[in-house]
Amino acid sequence: MKFVDEAKIRVEAGNGGDGVASFRREKFIPFGGPDGGDGGRGASITLVANSGLNTLADFRFTTTFRAPHGGRGGGRKCTGRSGEDMLVQVPLGTVVRDADTGEMIGDLTRDGDKLLVAHGGKGGLGNAHFKSSVNRAPKRFIPGEPGEQRALQLELQVLADVGLLGLPNAGKSTLLRAVSEARPKVADYPFTTLHPHLGVVRVGPERSFVMADIPGLIEGAAEGAGLGIRFLKHLSRTRVLLHMVDVAPLDPEAEPVKSVKALAAELKKFSKELATRERWLVLNKIDLLPPDEREALAKKIVKGLRWKGPVFSVSAATGEGCRELAARLMERLEAIRQEAEVEQAEAAGLEE
Repeated sequence: MKFVDEAKIRVEAGNGGDGVASFRREKFIPFGGPDGGDGGRGASITLVANSGLNTLADFRFTTTFRAPHGGRGGGRKCTGRSGEDMLVQVPLGTVVRDADTGEMIGDLTRDGDKLLVAHGGKGGLGNAHFKSSVNRAPKRFIPGEPGEQRALQLELQVLADVGLLGLPNAGKSTLLRAVSEARPKVADYPFTTLHPHLGVVRVGPERSFVMADIPGLIEGAAEGAGLGIRFLKHLSRTRVLLHMVDVAPLDPEAEPVKSVKALAAELKKFSKELATRERWLVLNKIDLLPPDEREALAKKIVKGLRWKGPVFSVSAATGEGCRELAARLMERLEAIRQEAEVEQAEAAGLEE
């Protein structure tokens, strides 16, 4: 199935049913009085997060969703039938915005999360409501209210703890294959990865995290070069970024220090917040270097970048250093989660 991470849809909730003007007619009761019933409620439309979906491809063909209208009221104070609410399934990580105003309506991040996006119209009132001591036979009734209609912009942002960042052929997909059961395509030409891939990295019993691989970036991506930066949004939810670097590139222009600085600049153009995200340097393809040259090259790259964060030397192709990297990531993610829990507890204590 083709990966689609953006879609525009229109939702139209059901109109409320009209109330009616009716009068009771029974034998031997010449003045039965008004008995017009109310109209039924129009159906609403709700988006539901479904962990079984991983793309918005279903919305390429079905772009308009119309919920059923409420039924008209009847005599003997019968209320019209209400429309059955419509549930629209979307993948986890879907951000919903109003397409006309750009306002964010909601963010569906957990399986089963629901977001009401279009309210059904209220049913109208029948003439039975307007009977009074001075008006014993009212003919007044109220029509149903129209349902809400709006255009929505859906944007999928995959849910992952760790994101992979780097030039094409830096070895991101190979690393994902080495540490998880994911099987993204791997080949010796650039832009093999055309859309994001997710993999679950299991470190031990009940210890795992999700890693995301996105298509490689090149200098000028912010201006549309290569595949552009449209997939960078899929790293916006990650806690740690791994900046993959090919330490033995065939292309002289892909010199490690230069490439890291270039991609850091592209990242900043896309999002200043993402550019300040915790980022680890991963020097890949060390199996292509003689063992006695690896440490010296690593020090040279770190010095050239003035890198202050964690640095790892790995070979995604042979698996060397990959499990150690996964273990350190797990430890860091657990520490981040504990820090978040402490902050939440402190915030709850202050509110009390």
